[in-house]
Amino acid sequence: MHIEELRASQIPEVVQLWHDAGLTRPWNDPAADARQALATETSTVLVAVENDAIIASVMVGFDGHKGWVYYVAVAPGQQGRGLGRIIMDAAIKWLEKFEAVELMLLVREGNEQVQGFYESLGFGRDEVFVMSRRLQS
Repeated sequence: MHIEELRASQIPEVVQLWHDAGLTRPWNDPAADARQALATETSTVLVAVENDAIIASVMVGFDGHKGWVYYVAVAPGQQGRGLGRIIMDAAIKWLEKFEAVELMLLVREGNEQVQGFYESLGFGRDEVFVMSRRLQS
């Protein structure tokens, strides 16, 4: 198993992983998200690859101050191997070049299993809530 940056040719495979992990939403185009992340120097998608198959992923970006992660996924048949921790460590290492002061992520309400995972990595819950406004329909 090794970690690499996603290649454009792998976008359909990583989108399938995100779908299988329950991370996609009908109002969001995950392939467009991946293409956008690969198009700039301050974001990317990192994948864990084993036997030519993507088994884990993280989209990581730097906003000028903080690092952000999205689409943290481990293939359902690969869970329990420590791949979530490995892919998050890879994201943190990738962010080192930007000297990010903090790493942020969003967790959907009620997703206690993943909350526990992030807490085991040293994340804590901030007393904030998210507000959003759609700019495109």
